[in-house]
Amino acid sequence: MPPILPTRDAVLGVLGKIAVPGGGDLVSRDLVRALILDQGNVRFVIEVATPDDARAMAPIRDAAERAVSGLPGVEKVSVAMTAHGPAAKSAPKPVAPGGEAPSLKIGGHPKPGPSTVPGVKRIIAVGSGKGGVGKSTVSANLAVALAREGWRVGLVDADIYGPSQGRMMGVSKRPSSPDGKTIIPPVAHGVRMISLGLMMAEDEAVIWRGPMLMGALQQLMTQVAWGDLDVLIVDMPPGTGDVQLTLCQKFDLTGAIVVSTPQDVALMDARKALKAFETLKTPVLGLVENMSTYICPKCGHEDHIFGDGGVRREAEKQGVAFLGSLPLTLEVRLSGDGGVPVAATDSAAGAAYRTMARGLIEALT
Repeated sequence: MPPILPTRDAVLGVLGKIAVPGGGDLVSRDLVRALILDQGNVRFVIEVATPDDARAMAPIRDAAERAVSGLPGVEKVSVAMTAHGPAAKSAPKPVAPGGEAPSLKIGGHPKPGPSTVPGVKRIIAVGSGKGGVGKSTVSANLAVALAREGWRVGLVDADIYGPSQGRMMGVSKRPSSPDGKTIIPPVAHGVRMISLGLMMAEDEAVIWRGPMLMGALQQLMTQVAWGDLDVLIVDMPPGTGDVQLTLCQKFDLTGAIVVSTPQDVALMDARKALKAFETLKTPVLGLVENMSTYICPKCGHEDHIFGDGGVRREAEKQGVAFLGSLPLTLEVRLSGDGGVPVAATDSAAGAAYRTMARGLIEALT
């Protein structure tokens, strides 16, 4: 006899019996997203308004997981909780014990000579030749995956013009500074992180020349109280400009990871990033193929919309390691927008990041 498999109607049926605060249930309130049935494996996302709502809905998430697990034919259930809006804003500036906010200025000319980051064993830059390939998503999820493997991890959002890690990591509070010089990093999903976006108004544009960029990067690296870290992940801006030069020339990098999508246009720019790191004498730890396939959230069909295996072939051609393929799924987007990286969940979408993290740990140790 063929195995009994769960159906979409059956899953929605049990989810429709789970009441939520404010009235209604998960289905009637339209909170269920990206429902995927893969044989006996069921994956879906519960999307709420804010990160605070997501935390309050944790018991609902657990109830949903238990309910779906009880259906005939269900072998595994993965439920991600995400939020489509930002958290409530806190006070714009930290207040010192004396009642006055310390003066913490970011930007300005960098200090001459090489710089060190005390307590940090390894620094890894995550770069790309062009924007839009998911470099920041890879950086956030890789940092979280490494933390879940037991490493002490820091994350620097060095994409000065387009900082996004605060949103992706679910952090909106301005970092505190007890003395106007030392920055206390927020901690999210086991990762200590810092971003220029946390120190500026959400709609404020950064209009800086090169020296200001380099000075800001130096501050984000050296003035943050990182403590003892196994690795500091640096989310780079796209391209090969001032930030890349400063990081590679002023800091002792363990290596760099280059992210690309499989299509030829993206690979052209990825080659330039590889050449830039080679010129700057920074070892390339490997290539990552992001958006390798698209997985339909309704039927689970997988399609190579950007090409098939282009980054793997490029890694072989360049003689560098291929660190893995990451699919393009609605769950990854919802999780990033909601401040809960998919690697922080036990979903199938986060498994690729966990595999990558384990491979990287093995290579570095």
